[in-house]
Amino acid sequence: MKELKHLEDIFENYDTFVIDLWGVMHNGVNLNPNAIEAVDQLKKNSKKIVFLSNAPRPSSKVINFLLKMKMDKKYLEYVITSGEAAMHAINKKKFGKTFYHLGPERDISVFEKLKDNRTDLQSCDFILCTGLFDEHDNDLNYYKKLLLKCTSKKLICTNPDLIVHRGSMEELCAGSVAKVFEDLGGEVIYFGKPYKEVYNMCFDSNEKVLAIGDNLRTDIKGANNLKIDCIFISDGVHRREFNNFSELNKLLKKYHVKANFFQKELKW
Repeated sequence: MKELKHLEDIFENYDTFVIDLWGVMHNGVNLNPNAIEAVDQLKKNSKKIVFLSNAPRPSSKVINFLLKMKMDKKYLEYVITSGEAAMHAINKKKFGKTFYHLGPERDISVFEKLKDNRTDLQSCDFILCTGLFDEHDNDLNYYKKLLLKCTSKKLICTNPDLIVHRGSMEELCAGSVAKVFEDLGGEVIYFGKPYKEVYNMCFDSNEKVLAIGDNLRTDIKGANNLKIDCIFISDGVHRREFNNFSELNKLLKKYHVKANFFQKELKW
């Protein structure tokens, strides 16, 4: 893995750029101006830009969130979320009819069409996990007790991320609850990065693709699974796990992934 000073140096080698949102384009509070400039230059050079997010909500909700942050609509032609992929499967009743929603109320858009099929934990066909309840947003023991007797059911996880940084604050994501469920012996079905299915919605096999992301478990692992080149953004979700750039290769080994390049932040 080598340091990439400027995306401008390599962008001509690729047709399509699959870019993570949270941790690359914004931090949950503000857009990253350097990343916006990079995307603007890609757009001017007629490159295909796909924003691929492990957000547990439909793509339309994420687009609205980005517009509220003042991202220009012209960049938002292709926005794909893990929530969107999960929603298609749930609407087809792939895992059964009735479900228990484990997550905050703000995520209910993911099962809008099937809201009448929502039921309690005891009688549901499957558990739909979009995150943590607001009143138990940092207590994984709560979920251990809650799910202890439910491991015969499948848990559908709409966001495989373990944590995210909102500004400088660290928050747990649905992936952390899914891990608790797996540790109890339950089966989890994940939607989103690094799983191949979500990438099928992003590009065709004949496109030369570069993935850009800050999460080694999801963005970079996903790129490795698809055998596509990638840039690791180091000042994101893993920023507290290394002290200097010479430790970065060790960090990648720890997560059993490879990256072609790294940048502190996405920069043209």
